[in-house]
Amino acid sequence: MKQVSLASIEKAIEIVDHLTDDQLENVSEKYALAQQELLDYVMTAPSEYKNEDLEGLLIYYFCVISECFTQEGIKLRQVTEADIDEIEEPYFDMLEQYFDEEDEEIIESFCDQPFLAQFMAMEVSTEDEDGSSLDEETATQLFIVTLAMISLMNRAIEA
Repeated sequence: MKQVSLASIEKAIEIVDHLTDDQLENVSEKYALAQQELLDYVMTAPSEYKNEDLEGLLIYYFCVISECFTQEGIKLRQVTEADIDEIEEPYFDMLEQYFDEEDEEIIESFCDQPFLAQFMAMEVSTEDEDGSSLDEETATQLFIVTLAMISLMNRAIEA
């Protein structure tokens, strides 16, 4: 499978972070239309976790991660409800193993996008340029949801 490189991640961040509000809305709409079921699945997390802070973060990272695949030139088929159902049990088993062993290779091998997994681990565990950081609960929830999103997108890579 093709992997997203660090260069593509950096380029995607540069693009998304410099969009105007209108441009960001257009980009998020473009990616939402391309992956509606995936976005619907991801956006259930704020209500499931009862954490409204996740909503804006998930939309932002949905755009960044989608842009990463675009920058790498990776085409994705639409993620379906069947894809989501198929990954859920193995995903939660993997998370349980990861939290027991705290071995990042478990995550990287499951989602098969090591640079994206490392990127998200850094994003949720480090302070922003302005010195702000996520509370531990939000950081963990964001990591879990974005990792599922990355895993689903990776499985939707077209040959």
